[in-house]
Amino acid sequence: MNCPKCSHPMEAVTYKTIEVDRCTHCQGIWFDMLEAEHLKTMKGSQAIDTGKGKAHDADYNKVDRIDCPACHVKMLRMVDARQPHIWYENCPVCYGLFFDAGEFTDFKEESVLDFFRDLVSGGRK
Repeated sequence: MNCPKCSHPMEAVTYKTIEVDRCTHCQGIWFDMLEAEHLKTMKGSQAIDTGKGKAHDADYNKVDRIDCPACHVKMLRMVDARQPHIWYENCPVCYGLFFDAGEFTDFKEESVLDFFRDLVSGGRK
């Protein structure tokens, strides 16, 4: 499998029993259906996200018309409702997700600012 953002090869990375694919160049991560949701709840799973949010990572957010690396259809740009600064791509066919380097760690760990923003907007009780 090749990275949908930079076309470099992806390597299998396993955390506990869940295997994801990480780009060997840009460090973006491909999650099959529900893998991101399962890993989000697992303590320490951010270890699979080796991207540090480098300056060039912002350039990958500009690449938004990508094909799913699994089924090759156009993916949809999505925004996390609780953390609208996180943009990721979702496949409408196989439901896989692609996060740029550093985004999974951010997705996994809602910040205090995210909590209060959600509280003010009425999202939490």
